[in-house]
Amino acid sequence: MEAAPASGQDRARGSDEDDRLLARIAAGEQAALVRFMERHGRGLRHFAARYLDSREDAEDVAQDVFVAVWKHAGRFDPNRARATTWLYRIAANRCKDLRRWRRLRAFIGLEDLHELLPADEIDAEAATGARQELARVRAGLRQLPERQRMALLLRAVADLDVPTIAEVMGATVGSVEQLLVRARRALRDRAADADDNKKAMERTSL
Repeated sequence: MEAAPASGQDRARGSDEDDRLLARIAAGEQAALVRFMERHGRGLRHFAARYLDSREDAEDVAQDVFVAVWKHAGRFDPNRARATTWLYRIAANRCKDLRRWRRLRAFIGLEDLHELLPADEIDAEAATGARQELARVRAGLRQLPERQRMALLLRAVADLDVPTIAEVMGATVGSVEQLLVRARRALRDRAADADDNKKAMERTSL
């Protein structure tokens, strides 16, 4: 038998409790964070899993979101938004970030996409490698010629097709295809060089 829908009064009480919990979290109370996670963790994971079509990614997003809640609860203003609105806005942005990086990394042809997610630090050792790789990709993007960078981001992040990119850039389809080929090659070569340098450093440290 399904539970009856929550009344307006019940929703108001829940919103008030969330407001109080966020105020306590902002004051550094870990018990309040645990309670907040108990209230919203299941729904948050379900939302992320549906959005990303991946339970594993959804778990990562949920962890990232609650780390963000812990760090930034003081920014929440109950006069401007409900706690659930604020929470799911964070979650939606994290999901969008992950999907954009997934498209970019897959387009470049690199592996282990999830390590590029600009997530908050949960496991310090794992996060260090992720931050370093993210920094390398961002640096590589900055070093691309402007038109290569624009074409790559429009294709891999904005998910536009090549004819649309050609219209946006005022270029021919063929020239856009060449820009994409060169951009991918440059970023893959940069990633390979970074990996070779890392292996060389590991050998010299033995």
